[in-house]
Amino acid sequence: MNPDLLKKILYVEDEPDIQTVATMALQALGGFELECCSSGAEAAAKAPAFEPDVILLDVMMPVMDGPSTLQALRQLPGLALTPVIFMTAKVQPQEVAHYRALGALDVIHKPFDPMSLADQVRQIWLHAEAFDLE
Repeated sequence: MNPDLLKKILYVEDEPDIQTVATMALQALGGFELECCSSGAEAAAKAPAFEPDVILLDVMMPVMDGPSTLQALRQLPGLALTPVIFMTAKVQPQEVAHYRALGALDVIHKPFDPMSLADQVRQIWLHAEAFDLE
């Protein structure tokens, strides 16, 4: 698969410090076009016009958590099949299995390494794309 096909990421994270670090990692190091959202409601409002290639979604957020946000995004035109990667510190095997059962491609563990975040996202996306072709 061609990693150049992954260009646009919708990033949903409620913690400003984490959002800042990840934004720098994904834009400056990864070269991605990023739309940042601080809540599930903001993501649902911005996602259709942004048309992301992948959604990077925090699990633990107030009001509308990651799984609820994913459910809302799946109802929007053009987003039903957009790949999602959850980000969380809750990475026990049963939790990761639950996130995958909800439709996530994979889970990136928090705290993440900013220097390798863009590569992690690319690898998860490429692995899923290769799997879809088989």
